[in-house]
Amino acid sequence: MPPDLIPFLAILPATAYSLLSGWCGWHFFHSKDVQNTQHSENISILKPVKGMEEDSYENFASFCTQNYAGAVQLIFAVAAADDPVIPVIRQLMADFPGQDISLQIDATIHGPNYKVSNLINAYSQARYDLLIICDSDIRVTPTFLQSVTSHFHDPQLGLVSSPYRSSLVFGAATALEALAFTSEMIPNVLVALRLEGLSFALGAAMTFRRKALEDIGGLPALVEYLADDYQLGHLIHRSGWRLALDRQPVESILKPESLSSILSRQLRWSRTMRVSRPGGYLASGITLPGLAILLALFTGPLPAALAAVAMLYTVRLAVTTCFSRCWVGDRLLPTWGWLLPLRDLLAFATWLFSFLGNHVTWRGCRFTVQPGGRLTPL
Repeated sequence: MPPDLIPFLAILPATAYSLLSGWCGWHFFHSKDVQNTQHSENISILKPVKGMEEDSYENFASFCTQNYAGAVQLIFAVAAADDPVIPVIRQLMADFPGQDISLQIDATIHGPNYKVSNLINAYSQARYDLLIICDSDIRVTPTFLQSVTSHFHDPQLGLVSSPYRSSLVFGAATALEALAFTSEMIPNVLVALRLEGLSFALGAAMTFRRKALEDIGGLPALVEYLADDYQLGHLIHRSGWRLALDRQPVESILKPESLSSILSRQLRWSRTMRVSRPGGYLASGITLPGLAILLALFTGPLPAALAAVAMLYTVRLAVTTCFSRCWVGDRLLPTWGWLLPLRDLLAFATWLFSFLGNHVTWRGCRFTVQPGGRLTPL
């Protein structure tokens, strides 16, 4: 084989996968099979909270200004009575007296996943049969509830996940994390959705039926897992319910952080996915652009290698710009497009290091992640 061809073969899997994700994105966001049915079913929103996030009040308030006909119950679940977020929640209750907002403070631990323990402690307060679990750093538009409930015209639908984005970044470090959503996470989910159907959930915002949750044994079935969102969707899918992905992204509000803390979180996510979907996660390595860059640069003449990498990033930038500008709407590109190769190299490094250990750090606590995703505190 001519040496000049080797770098182009090295980039082939990543280039093909990028084109595939672009096709899946176009099909998902432009298909005509979306139901516009308006629902007004009453909803209970469970929001586990620990500590302050960036703009916590604004995040919480976005759930109080929904254009939705049904009743909305908002339940905050907090473990510690001295948590600094509690005054923010009480201010929210004072500012929206007409809203059904409650605060559940309970330090009972049901298992190693403290977030799920919070949810278990607050679950008895939920009055309605349609439920939402939503992270504390998530902000939504006034049409969020309209959008996620429109899928429930199907009686076999058990859960709807909302994709998430981060539009506001604080320099290159947080831009690297935000790029992961629009260049990796959402494209990967859409490829999985198109090729095999959805069998897992995304944890930023999950809307589901109470009956579907009861069919898997309730929230206690999740308390031993780190990836409680993945397991919630996976178990509901295995119990016979259908899963769906909403088209309207929610906003994950980032805060200024160091690159080391961001990479630590990325490693935790990677190790979580490795133990949750071991076969698929291992196979995904061959499609990683970071691996393609290294193979191209070290397997052929430098001019050919640079030409191959340039070809790869012509495709990568075009596809990622479509996601960023047209579909996800975070508008990170083209401003932060120069970071995309570095983002890809970091993604490959994280993928590689995820195989070198089973320890993760989560909210200041150290755990060992067992095969299957179960947590063991250290």
